[in-house]
Amino acid sequence: MCRFLTQRALQRVSLLLFFNLLLAGSFTWAKAQETPSIREVIAAAVIADSPAEQREIILSLKSRPSPEAISWLEKWREGSIFLYEEDGGPSSAVLLDGEADASGSFATIRLSDASPMLAADGSPIRINPKTVDFADTDSGLRRVMKEVTALAALADPSPEKRIRAIQDSSVGQKSEKLPALEALQAVEKNPKVIRVLGESIAIIRLKSRDRNERIAACRTLGEVKSLAAQDVIKSVLDDAMTAGDQETITAAKKAIAAINAHISAINAVGTVFRGLSLGSVLLVVAIGLAITFGLMGIINMAHGEFIAIGAYTTYIIQNVFAAGLKLSPFGISISIPGMNLESGANLYFAVALPASFIAAALVGLLLERSVIRFLYRRPLESLLATWGISLVLQQLFRLIFGASNVQVSSPDWLSGNWTVNDVVFGWNRVFVIGFAVMIIAATWLVLNKTSLGLLIRAVMQNRNMAACMGVRTERVNMMTFAFGCGLAGLAGAFLSQIGNVGPSLGQNYIVDAFMTVVVGGVGNILGTVISALGIGMADQSLQQYLGNPVIGKILVLGAIILFLQWRPAGIFVTRSRSLD
Repeated sequence: MCRFLTQRALQRVSLLLFFNLLLAGSFTWAKAQETPSIREVIAAAVIADSPAEQREIILSLKSRPSPEAISWLEKWREGSIFLYEEDGGPSSAVLLDGEADASGSFATIRLSDASPMLAADGSPIRINPKTVDFADTDSGLRRVMKEVTALAALADPSPEKRIRAIQDSSVGQKSEKLPALEALQAVEKNPKVIRVLGESIAIIRLKSRDRNERIAACRTLGEVKSLAAQDVIKSVLDDAMTAGDQETITAAKKAIAAINAHISAINAVGTVFRGLSLGSVLLVVAIGLAITFGLMGIINMAHGEFIAIGAYTTYIIQNVFAAGLKLSPFGISISIPGMNLESGANLYFAVALPASFIAAALVGLLLERSVIRFLYRRPLESLLATWGISLVLQQLFRLIFGASNVQVSSPDWLSGNWTVNDVVFGWNRVFVIGFAVMIIAATWLVLNKTSLGLLIRAVMQNRNMAACMGVRTERVNMMTFAFGCGLAGLAGAFLSQIGNVGPSLGQNYIVDAFMTVVVGGVGNILGTVISALGIGMADQSLQQYLGNPVIGKILVLGAIILFLQWRPAGIFVTRSRSLD
């Protein structure tokens, strides 16, 4: 009897569990049926009867922010969703699918569930987008879409996109955006996003009617040193002073003081960085001149044109990696084929750097063999001759590449910037600093650790004695001049990434380059480094604190003139055993 009751109890428990599972499954299925997908919501909004109903349906997506909603709303705005009226039925929201046929028609799928649109006989329905209406939008609907898109961007998996969306949410200080930001703040894990969230929430709360919330918001924005909130806090301060609210006045003033101190620190670091980058540019440009002018005694006024050769070589390499290049020098059409590499935009610069050095060095070798070798120890004649050569080279650039500037794009790894505590470091400027260090290191190694460097230093100290010892001074001169011109070509390759490339590119830097070499000490590499960095730092500092670039440049030139009156030989005097 007990065994029979136990079996009956087990049967009842099993039956009860079965019905519970069935009920739970039914509830889940019903809930899934009650919550339409994003596609279904967009499809319903597209075919809604009135604009007001469309706006209401779209606004329902605010409770379900997601990147998918952004994608479909973008397609709607772009006109990629079409209306197709089935025979005897209502209009449907459809998308084009596949490739167009000979008549320009496409297969179609339903927006709501991605199912193919089929005719009564089961064949695919094809439509021509030129013959059917696309889902249109008006200003009110686009405004609602923007609200939903801004909110949906808060759920984007990319931290950068979330940060931009959070910052946009604080614009206008609309209190209705607070719930979404606070909900995100409760689950966000990324420290940068959390900081921006706190900043945006505090900016919105500055407009709160609650005095305590405004005071707390001022304190929060002062702690994070929010640059975006500076003007808003000033408005709060003005209102508090009008109302005589002393506590709010104190909190607002402390926040403004903290932000101003942060701005001063940003400007100081930014000035140092810009000074280093400008000094590095001057150094990259002047290091080749320090070789040809300082070590060889040749006043090469065509040095700027070797910079342009490096820049134009970079331009040619860029086009060879892409679709090719067509030139018409002297009326002769020349077509350079391209490799059409998809990754060419990022690879070309790695090839352009050595190519620019080689191209400028070869042209320098030709110039030394044809003109310069007859002008050693004749500085005035070398100045006039190289000045004429610079004019000839500029005209050649105009004949080959045209008088207008050419476009040289930066690879991805040199584009953009790196932001640290609100200080922006441009990748191209960071690269030029590292590039200048590499050039100085390479030049020092060549001059001090190679046989060529030993010969260069011997000829520089006493040319006649070196010749008597069997040194082929003509070959040393040739290699030294080519090396200096090659360094100028490297400078041109980099300058193509931060400025315009045209026939007069080198002329913009030739005066600064000579100034840098003379101040540092003719022929002294260390002096050139110190001079370039010092001039760059002084120039940027004066521009920052005077607020006028022209006056800053004038003061720098005046300081250089006074310095050369005191030390005509520059910072470091190049010592030589030569008696002439």
